[in-house]
Amino acid sequence: MELRQLEYFIAVAEEANFTRAAERVRISQSGVSAQIRQLERELGCELFDRSSRVARLTAAGEAALGPARAALDAAACLGHAVDDVAGLIRGRLTVGMVIGCTITPLFEGLEKFHRRHSGVTLSLQEDSSDHMVDQVRAGSLDVALIGATGSAPVGLESLTILAEGLSVLVPHGHVWSARSSIRVADLDGESIITMPRGTGIRATLDEACSAADVTPSIGLQATSAEAVADLASRGLGVAVLSESMSTDFSETLVALPLDDVTHRALLLLVWASSSNPAVRVLVSCLEDAFGI
Repeated sequence: MELRQLEYFIAVAEEANFTRAAERVRISQSGVSAQIRQLERELGCELFDRSSRVARLTAAGEAALGPARAALDAAACLGHAVDDVAGLIRGRLTVGMVIGCTITPLFEGLEKFHRRHSGVTLSLQEDSSDHMVDQVRAGSLDVALIGATGSAPVGLESLTILAEGLSVLVPHGHVWSARSSIRVADLDGESIITMPRGTGIRATLDEACSAADVTPSIGLQATSAEAVADLASRGLGVAVLSESMSTDFSETLVALPLDDVTHRALLLLVWASSSNPAVRVLVSCLEDAFGI
């Protein structure tokens, strides 16, 4: 039994798909399948039900998943303990970034880390915030920049980058353009243009609408603030973005605070408590880059 077999087994279990697991561990699907078959022969039982497109754990697979994760964690702790003594930072870190994010300090922090510790391989991927939180908890992501509403995810270390309200953006000359603010109830029946689910802005908007007993009509969605604003400037609906995003479009749109939103839209760095010195150093670099 080899550690890489356990790594492949965990990847397939978490992705529920051999192809996605192969992409994650960066080898061919046939290689993943062969290694897991070998592991199954050594254990004397099948770990996955392969009768459908979804790779489901058998009862034996469910029993094996916890010990497999513990074995990999123990091996990682061994390496980290030696690295701490030797003053080395090496290995691989996987960083997650919420879809539609173009936060320059994140990239600056990654650059700073890479310049100092080029022996660590960095990978960066975009995903929805909810999915990334699950991945951080599972250990397949080391650090993630996520959007949330109200508070940080339970059970994870976190660093708040931004906490702000929402704004409604309408074209100059719109019936609302002379107002000083908008209430959530005003959005009832309006065609709204905003970010997709999985972003902090959308989570905050959905929660505010639910609290006001308003069912939002999401007409159009886009993963970038520029696209949301462009669609709104063409009269296709009213845009909802965060306060800081809204300041960039004053030439074409009027930004009005959405003034009865209880919770703030959050941009957070999250990571699991870890003995990995590379994670600690990366978080420190990101703190510096964000000026925290």
